[in-house]
Amino acid sequence: MNETIRLGGLTLRFLQSREGTGGSLDLFEMTVSPEGRMPVPHYHESWDEAVYGLTGTTIWRIAGRDVTVGPGGSAFIARGVVHGFRNDGGSPATCLCILSPGALGPTYFRELAALLESGPPDPAKMREVMLRHGLIPAPEA
Repeated sequence: MNETIRLGGLTLRFLQSREGTGGSLDLFEMTVSPEGRMPVPHYHESWDEAVYGLTGTTIWRIAGRDVTVGPGGSAFIARGVVHGFRNDGGSPATCLCILSPGALGPTYFRELAALLESGPPDPAKMREVMLRHGLIPAPEA
C-alpha cells in the first residue's frame, strides 16, 4: 500500500493499513507544513499511537504537556490520552506515525480531506466523522 492523502496543512502517506495487516497496525508518514496543526484535539479508546521524528520539528500536546519531536525523537500516546500537534517552525516537519492495533486506516483521512475540499469545514460534520472513526474530540490537549 502506498496512498497519499492531503488535508489542509497535512500530507499523509500511508505505508500500511489495518486492511493489509489483519488489523495489527496502521503506519503512515505525516508531513506537517509550517504553521500546520491538528485542528481538533482528541483521544481514542481503541488504539495507542507512537510518533517518530524524521525531519523538522513537531510539537505534540499530550495530556497537557508539550513534547517536542525532532529527527530521531519519539513520543508515545496511550489510548484515552488527549493530544494534538503543531509545527511552529518555518519549514515542513515529517514524522512516522504508528497506530496499534490498526483501527483507523486511511478512510478517516479521506473523509476529512473531502470536507476540507468543499470549503471551511462544518464543525458538526467534522465531529461526526471523527466519532464514527473512533476519535473523540476534546476541549483541550
